[in-house]
Amino acid sequence: MKRNIVIAAVTAAALIGGGSATALAVAGDDDGPARQPSARGADDARDDSRDDDAAEEKSEAARAEKAEVSAAGAVDAALGHTPGTAVSVDLDDDAGKAVWEVDVLTRGGNWRSVGIDPVTGGVLGSHAGDEDDTAEIRAALKGTSTSAAEAARAAAAKGTVTSLDLEDEDGGSGFWDAETRSPDGVEHDWRVDPRTARVSPAATSDDD
Repeated sequence: MKRNIVIAAVTAAALIGGGSATALAVAGDDDGPARQPSARGADDARDDSRDDDAAEEKSEAARAEKAEVSAAGAVDAALGHTPGTAVSVDLDDDAGKAVWEVDVLTRGGNWRSVGIDPVTGGVLGSHAGDEDDTAEIRAALKGTSTSAAEAARAAAAKGTVTSLDLEDEDGGSGFWDAETRSPDGVEHDWRVDPRTARVSPAATSDDD
């Protein structure tokens, strides 16, 4: 607004005086109406996030549907290859191919991640694991008489087990955290008692 007033004043003076005048560029405080931030960027980001989640859900469902080897079977196969204690099993995606990843604490105290083919049950390979909470896991295992395979079989009564992990609580006690997928594709979280193998809804689950 100030710029417009100055230019208009200079132009008027030139016309009144009958001479010529040069309008100088004057820095103004008002460069026009303020631009309102667009919500399109935020909406697009939310849409992309929802699309990514939907794609991942579809991918996980496809992996679970094609898996002929159960989580318990994958644990048994992994321990047959790498003796020790299995503390987790997850149906993952490796370069577009489904694979069971079983983390094993070996008898020598080392961590190995063993890949199991979900169709044939064959060992796809193994590599050294990188676990930084070994002490916590050892403490959780002390009160656990239910193995990973037993916990996976118990959770399988609720649906197709897609992951199972040993979790520790305050005080060092542990429990098995299982995730299943029902025939209609809905995921559910379960807690498997480390001593009785009793399955109950996880604290964060809405399941009854």
